[in-house]
Amino acid sequence: MEFRIKSSAGLRGTISVPGDKSISHRAVMLGSLAEGETYIENFLTGADCLATMSCFRLLGVEFDGPNEKGDLVVHGNGPLALREPEQVLNAANSGTTMRLLLGILSGLPFFSVLTGDASLRSRPMSRVTVPLSLMGARIWGRHEGKLAPLAVQGGNCTGIKYSLPVASAQVKSAILLAGLLASGETEVTEPFQSRDHTERMLKLFGAELTVDGKAIRIRGKQKLKGQRVVVTGDISSAAFFLAAGASVPGSDLTIKDVGVNPTRCGILEVMEQMGADITVFNRREVSCEPVADIRVKYSKLKGATIGGELIPRLIDEVPVLAVLGTVAEGEILVKDAAELKVKESNRIAVLAGELRKLNAAVEELPDGLAIQGGRPLKAAVCESHGDHRIAMAMAIAGLLAQGQTIVKNTECVDVSFPGFFKTLCSLG
Repeated sequence: MEFRIKSSAGLRGTISVPGDKSISHRAVMLGSLAEGETYIENFLTGADCLATMSCFRLLGVEFDGPNEKGDLVVHGNGPLALREPEQVLNAANSGTTMRLLLGILSGLPFFSVLTGDASLRSRPMSRVTVPLSLMGARIWGRHEGKLAPLAVQGGNCTGIKYSLPVASAQVKSAILLAGLLASGETEVTEPFQSRDHTERMLKLFGAELTVDGKAIRIRGKQKLKGQRVVVTGDISSAAFFLAAGASVPGSDLTIKDVGVNPTRCGILEVMEQMGADITVFNRREVSCEPVADIRVKYSKLKGATIGGELIPRLIDEVPVLAVLGTVAEGEILVKDAAELKVKESNRIAVLAGELRKLNAAVEELPDGLAIQGGRPLKAAVCESHGDHRIAMAMAIAGLLAQGQTIVKNTECVDVSFPGFFKTLCSLG
């Protein structure tokens, strides 16, 4: 599938974006571990979250839904009701599914095998398997347990103290979920705070955990109770429209019900630093997560430096921030972001290559990118590389280029934002 797009005279309107992918994954996982029914509203029906549901079905969990509105019921019976799967668990393209599920499977007393698509099978898993092995799980895989498929013999795990070498919400969450099922106390310390959806949702489901600066502690063998979870709009999906609204002359967009968790709001901070005209209003809290409406209007943008502790709070938004850099005055410098190399694609190399096709001045760095703004973009044929965020970022770049841009192999967008192109086209 391909998408064709031309420059726009301005995007105007009010939209909503799909439910947050990170929160949707965790709602299914904790609902499956909890006792009693969990009612989820605005569940993201993208391919990644459906892969999580599929894995838990094979573990014996029953679901009602999701329907077209994203209503989903998880029939939880506690972790002891989960059963050894008769088939291989397939996480498809979802790194969140594989890494967090590895944590859960490490705490369950049976054997299981996890795999994924070709992209996921090439992504590093040792950052998860090493601490889980220290807790007592036995894990085998390709390249000495570094790559999937991975076989897990769980059970008999004990809590550990572990310092993450790199801030990662997925690794932190895998250890915390294993710790929930383990004996004793588990402590995870991270160098910078990463997204904290797991910690918030564990508390929502009744778990006791302590956050002390960059250290999180959880006591094992706690019971969770089913809850009502309202999934906020995904700020990572909203980011593409925030960027479009800020960079396309004549634009004025409002995005409703967006999650504004402080550990995910790096995109707002950087865009404001660049001079974007952004208003966050109607703030409230839903299911332990902050939510708000966001209005963005066109404005002239300037360069910025993005690095350090900001990176974990906007790692998924770097592709569209790179696009913004092409129209900003001055330089956008992204550093400390080597993690981008092991996403659905090597996003550093891919972004540099695709933006150069559009006549952008981009330098590829070992841990990021340097983009010189102000050079007119020219239409080109771009490739998604099977990466949903690259596909959407190139579509936004097409709005800023002279002529008609084609983005090829865009079906991957359904991983996180089914209906993205329809929403974009509805704005003019």
